[in-house]
Amino acid sequence: MSKLLLVFIGGGLGAVSRFLVTTALAGKLGNFPLGTLAANFFGSLLMGLVVGILAGRANLESVRLFVAVGFLGGFTTFSSFSAETLALIHGGQIFSAVTNVVVSVAAGLAACAVGMKLIGGN
Repeated sequence: MSKLLLVFIGGGLGAVSRFLVTTALAGKLGNFPLGTLAANFFGSLLMGLVVGILAGRANLESVRLFVAVGFLGGFTTFSSFSAETLALIHGGQIFSAVTNVVVSVAAGLAACAVGMKLIGGN
């Protein structure tokens, strides 16, 4: 299977998965973007696991393209995160905007580190 096709299929599946997560969590905390936060957190955790598992395994390039570049690239939502944070700012909800930025970034970094530790990475 071609590299582009692997990324394309993985990305489509990731985007659909993100849509399902954000739809399921919509409105659970008012207008706070909980679904986007959850997608970024779990996507980062999975990215840490994948990076750790695939480290030094060039023979698994197809898996990396499909899962890390495609699926997780489509699943994590930092473009949505940016737009939603700006919407909170423009709506005068500065505390929610700052909370979204801090929690998204800190939780994403922590989840990625945990994922890497779980498989014995750095």
